[in-house]
Amino acid sequence: MAPTKAVVADDHLALPAGGKNTPLTNTIPISNVQTDIYGLEIWEGTLPIIDLGGIHGPRRSDTIKQLGHACQHYGGFMLKNHGISERLLNDIMSKAREFFHLPEEERMKLYSPDPTSLIRLATGFKDDNQNVFVSRESLKFHCHPIENYENLWPTNPPSYREVVSEYCVAAKRAEITLLEAVFEGLGMERKSIDQILDNHGQYASLNYYPTCDKSNLGLTFGLRGHTDPTILTMLLPDEVPGLEILQDGDWVPVKPIPNTLIVHVGDVLQGLSNCRYKSLLHRVIVNSEKERLSIASYCYPSNDTQMGPPKELIDDDHPLIYKDYTYEEFYTTMWKQRLPDASRLDSFKVSAA
Repeated sequence: MAPTKAVVADDHLALPAGGKNTPLTNTIPISNVQTDIYGLEIWEGTLPIIDLGGIHGPRRSDTIKQLGHACQHYGGFMLKNHGISERLLNDIMSKAREFFHLPEEERMKLYSPDPTSLIRLATGFKDDNQNVFVSRESLKFHCHPIENYENLWPTNPPSYREVVSEYCVAAKRAEITLLEAVFEGLGMERKSIDQILDNHGQYASLNYYPTCDKSNLGLTFGLRGHTDPTILTMLLPDEVPGLEILQDGDWVPVKPIPNTLIVHVGDVLQGLSNCRYKSLLHRVIVNSEKERLSIASYCYPSNDTQMGPPKELIDDDHPLIYKDYTYEEFYTTMWKQRLPDASRLDSFKVSAA
């Protein structure tokens, strides 16, 4: 599919709320990659492939540098050897499929129009102003700490709570490993890292994109262009393409790699990094042949965390761009403005980016 020009809207806004080792995955070589000028393997000309397994051995320094290059120059990356077992990846995808194949009246028991709900089913909608339909059904829920939220989750399909709980805990473990490496690569001091990671939250969604009649494809999106109001977003896609990222003004499809996660830089990391890293503008398209599923884990700080860039990231070459603000202030401003991308951060600027 040929790339097309950018269109953005406000379909995606994340919400805040108050282990053991697993086998490495995807250790087989991945074909269809090129190498960029930084020595990173690039998946079909879209995103770098990062091996998180390298963070635990003699390749730690190189892996941290690769993460920094990926965040700075691409806004995201494909993550392999993340420590979430292939069995668990298959189980969570299977459980999501079971949920969205339940009768509509069963799923709709979880429907809520209230974006502050701790768990809610969101459905597709028609945007009459732009004459487009957003075709996605999404079960959104808070999941950290698990014991605070698990009792709110559905019991149908069977074993839903057990499988989703295990996946969210494993994803959280991978997020912490990844965040520590990303922050270290930025040059943040340990106390700054601990401040961000202390009591940070996790929000997840199971996403279902049904097939679309061919005659309506030109007017239908899975999700319109947006960035995520997170530190990082970790996305597990199924085998059906649909995710597109904005590169040089064009939308470019990102094909999934089995057992590999897609990680997006979020708006919060853009602010924390003093704009060294830019949040990834992305969207989802639908097709007329196959339904598509994905599972997203959104990482964000606690509401009272100060989100301005740490002082160690400010110097003559990198003057301060964002003032101090809390995540709660960012969240409140985001919902008032209803902006779809990182321009949400403009309210907190002290100088031109």
